[in-house]
Amino acid sequence: MESSFARHIAACNNARLPGGRLAFRLGAEPVPVGWLLPAVAAVARRFPGVAATTDGLTLADPLNLPDLARALVAAGFGRIRREAFDVRAQPDGPALAWVDRGVLPVLGIQAQGVHVNGLVAGPDGPKLWVAVRAANKQLDPNKLDHIVAGGISAGMTPWQTLLKEAGEEAAIPPELAARAVPVARIGYAMERSEGLRRDLLHCYDLDLPDSFIPHPADGEVARFELWPLARALAEVRRGDAFKFNVNLVLIDLFIRSGLIVGAEAAALRAALGTA
Repeated sequence: MESSFARHIAACNNARLPGGRLAFRLGAEPVPVGWLLPAVAAVARRFPGVAATTDGLTLADPLNLPDLARALVAAGFGRIRREAFDVRAQPDGPALAWVDRGVLPVLGIQAQGVHVNGLVAGPDGPKLWVAVRAANKQLDPNKLDHIVAGGISAGMTPWQTLLKEAGEEAAIPPELAARAVPVARIGYAMERSEGLRRDLLHCYDLDLPDSFIPHPADGEVARFELWPLARALAEVRRGDAFKFNVNLVLIDLFIRSGLIVGAEAAALRAALGTA
């Protein structure tokens, strides 16, 4: 029988590539960066500087990617969010171009982000700060989230993003946010309503004093709640209250905290890619 935790991992890895998609490449010496549905490719192939191959499309000049993205949005694919993300062929490779975040799923380009487990030690066991996403969020409104989570904008590192998002989302001072410790990197490929989500999450643990109370600072979070870690475990096991990718980071946390053990823990680590 499939683990109740494994269903979250499977849900975030429901994309089977290429799955009818065409490869999308950049540069005069083309390198693959994404995947295009045929309907998207039909629009993209009309863009100047795009050449068709037997299995996909190539944009010769990566600097023209933002203009291609705007052309796709004008044709009804994706949306402009006014936040630039770097485009890489490999997660740790050099940035080849940038593109608006709202078009990444349309192009099937990998995005990177940070997720932070905000932890508070106590005599009754560890507790976890849980954010409730604002009701007006376009994606996953009212879902439960991490105390700090956000995409890595163009030109920024995971660490810079962590410090920035900590202040903006939860009013965590830089000197406190800097106590965060990297614990995992988790990737997945997921079919969503907005397109193909190919994400790489840089995961951190942040031990917070019980005297610190986070406050919503940028309107993206409605409120914060402090939960016993065991309550978060029960919620992830039985339900879908947490935002889809938060479940993956929490499962890794539960394993490292000894709340999931044995063969189940080993199988989940392998499925997460953290084994």
